[in-house]
Amino acid sequence: MSDTTTGGLQEEVREYYRTKAAEAERNGACCSPDPRTFGPAAYDGIGPGTAPDSALLASLGCGNPSAVAELREGETVLDLGSGGGLDVILSARRVGPDGRVFGLDFLEEMLALAARNVADAEIDNIVLLKGTIEAIPLPAGTVDVVISNCVINLSLNKPAVFAEMARVLAPGGRLGISDVVAEDRLSPEERAERGGHSQCIAGALSVSEYKELLDAVGLKDAEVVFTQEAADGLHAAIVRAHKPVDSTADAPQCAPGGTCC
Repeated sequence: MSDTTTGGLQEEVREYYRTKAAEAERNGACCSPDPRTFGPAAYDGIGPGTAPDSALLASLGCGNPSAVAELREGETVLDLGSGGGLDVILSARRVGPDGRVFGLDFLEEMLALAARNVADAEIDNIVLLKGTIEAIPLPAGTVDVVISNCVINLSLNKPAVFAEMARVLAPGGRLGISDVVAEDRLSPEERAERGGHSQCIAGALSVSEYKELLDAVGLKDAEVVFTQEAADGLHAAIVRAHKPVDSTADAPQCAPGGTCC
């Protein structure tokens, strides 16, 4: 992929999600035109008052990663591409006051929206960070769980994303991700024919590609489970993997351009 193409796609994604932040009250989803199965519909099980309505309506995802990850009290969680803040709010309630949740997003507009929703939810164990999922601004080995909701498919440098997830996870840590994933039968060109990059289709990995990238960075027992159809041969999926307890992780350090906590 040329630098010109990469730059154009990056700007396309930025503009698309700036628009979504500005239209946060609209009931829509990035993964499918059908709001009955994606976006807010993925959170049917949350109780009243669990999160502000504005956070729920701003959901652009394809699942409920805070439930997928089976979060426990006291854990430290990182949400990649935290958007309007719904998943960080739900995660913060699951891990309780002894836990901590980081929400990472690359857009000021989304971070501002999330900050308002977090304030409305009256939760104080959330930290919002500006940055990219290819260079996470957190030290190595300090996160128990990484979650993400229909964001990894947007990255133009997925090997860097997987390396960063492995870096920030503590030994024994795990992934609980919702994403759009392609059947192995589809080529990259066939995926692009079914939808655009910003709509979470063209950039989707196949099942085999997902597992290969997870294995390459030392994350084990990967599983990819389809949940809903997003397009012909593409599905919303649950992705899980874990970092071995005996992993020889480096001592905590900052990512390039990041800040240590």
